Amino acid sequence: MGPFDLILHALGFVAPAFAVGALVALAARLVLPRQSAGSAWWGDAAINFIVGVGVLAAGLWYFGVDGKMASYAALVAAIASVQWARSKAWRG
Repeated sequence: MGPFDLILHALGFVAPAFAVGALVALAARLVLPRQSAGSAWWGDAAINFIVGVGVLAAGLWYFGVDGKMASYAALVAAIASVQWARSKAWRG
């Protein structure tokens, strides 16, 4: 595998974390209670992305392969939980 293929595989691996993290951060502006004024959506998206990549890496380690539906379910649950906690929605 050449370096270009390695980059494409890495981008394909993190793409679900990027998409879900960004969409949840944007949707949180509509669904969750008003957040603090200092919290930008891209900051939330970046934290969601980091958590998502960690969950996908854990799924790859546990299952030995990428693309298991259990890994994607854990990705959605983890990102939603982080977004809920960061927005302090339990107070609201």
